[in-house]
Amino acid sequence: MAINGGDQFIEVDLEKMGGVPVFPGTRIPVKTMFDYLDTGDSVQRFLEHFPTVERSQTIAVLELFRTRLLATYETAV
Repeated sequence: MAINGGDQFIEVDLEKMGGVPVFPGTRIPVKTMFDYLDTGDSVQRFLEHFPTVERSQTIAVLELFRTRLLATYETAV
């Protein structure tokens, strides 16, 4: 199953990690990237620790959530 608007960036499959959203082609939860960023680590550090995730994937996920966040606030005004 894909996340609406992000199907090429986020994979959700009950057979893989119990349905936890992961980067496609990996078993790396998207939340792990946000956890790294939350603790002050850079995207580069995350990528160094999880080499199966491509930089373009992380940037696409960040852009997806940025777009959704801004769209939510724009419609609320």
